Amino acid sequence: MPSSDRIVVRGNLVLPDSLLEDGCLIAQDGVIEYAGFWGMAPVTDGDAVVQIKEGWIAPGYVDIHVHGGDNADYMDGTVEAVKVANRIHARHGTTTIFPTTTTGLPEQIDKMLHACLAVQEGYQLSDGARIGGVHYYGPYFAADKVGCHSVDGRRDPKPEEYVKCFDLGIIQVATCAAELPGAAEFYREASERGYLVTCGHSNSTWTEMAKAFEAGMRHVDHFWCAMSSISGVREQYGFPMQGSMEQFVLMEPEMSTEVIADGEHLAPELLEFAYRMIGPDRLCLVTDANRAMGMPPGKYRFGPESDGAWFESDGKVGFVTRKSLASSVVGMDTMVRNMYENTSVEIHEAVRMGSLTPAERVGMDDEIGSLEVGKRADFLVLDGELRVKDVYIGGQRFQ
Repeated sequence: MPSSDRIVVRGNLVLPDSLLEDGCLIAQDGVIEYAGFWGMAPVTDGDAVVQIKEGWIAPGYVDIHVHGGDNADYMDGTVEAVKVANRIHARHGTTTIFPTTTTGLPEQIDKMLHACLAVQEGYQLSDGARIGGVHYYGPYFAADKVGCHSVDGRRDPKPEEYVKCFDLGIIQVATCAAELPGAAEFYREASERGYLVTCGHSNSTWTEMAKAFEAGMRHVDHFWCAMSSISGVREQYGFPMQGSMEQFVLMEPEMSTEVIADGEHLAPELLEFAYRMIGPDRLCLVTDANRAMGMPPGKYRFGPESDGAWFESDGKVGFVTRKSLASSVVGMDTMVRNMYENTSVEIHEAVRMGSLTPAERVGMDDEIGSLEVGKRADFLVLDGELRVKDVYIGGQRFQ
């Protein structure tokens, strides 16, 4: 008789480079054993087949830049806050998550890292999205590019601080503004440890980006948001005009980046531009969601509940002022759906940018990110409009 841990699902599959109609996904003990045509599937008489007549079976989403949700911020630094945020993101299709730090005191970041480590080590299905690692994001930002983060928690990188954090073994993505003193040393250390090394909240010039690239930097956080531009570099350094982060990413084929496709941060033409110029294999979708996700409009803290910077949410986006946004308040399902509905991307490309591409960038694509044999059975049942109907993590249905 088939094991009770065996699941057979029949429906249309979203594969990395195509759509497969009337396909079949079989998972055993939390691992994908088959993903292909229904007519060739090794189904036995004893298998209970889950029939998905409309919509899609897609890989679980992977969010490498996310701050919280459901009135919890990862920087609250408690196990419960981590689980609360992970649960709401799981309900929106994220099965692997990378909790992201903000600016803050060393003790606050330390608490956050230990809380994430505890949840990762003691994971159970009811915790929601599984932690793939932490995105060490704040506190190493340019002073005038902190955005909605608390400026008091910003500082330049010091090895005695970040090496201690790195040694905990939970970090997988590491960000620093390229122009800061000590940035190159930070990049080299993070790169040697195998992290996805990124530049964000930065005024860096092309020359500074090139030096950062030599030191191991390969990614830029949320394209066009809190990043340098030609006009900004010109204001700082004059003529001749110099390249900025944008041009470096567009020209260097080893670089990747991400967009917040919530419909509030970037207009459709910018999403289309990013897709066409960078491509789905280098462009990640991220939520950058804050604690106001899933909450009514109102005033919230960005970062630690105790002293994080205040921002407003109108239920569609977070903002400090109407000219300064404060990350998103929606999940990855919205990002994927908006990317598909507002650009020329195909369904499988939109899904890829929210799953396999980020998994590849953090070096976990042998475990997650696509419906392929041998990978963890993290998958979604989506309706015809790409809305999440069911979420499976490790072959088990999350409720």
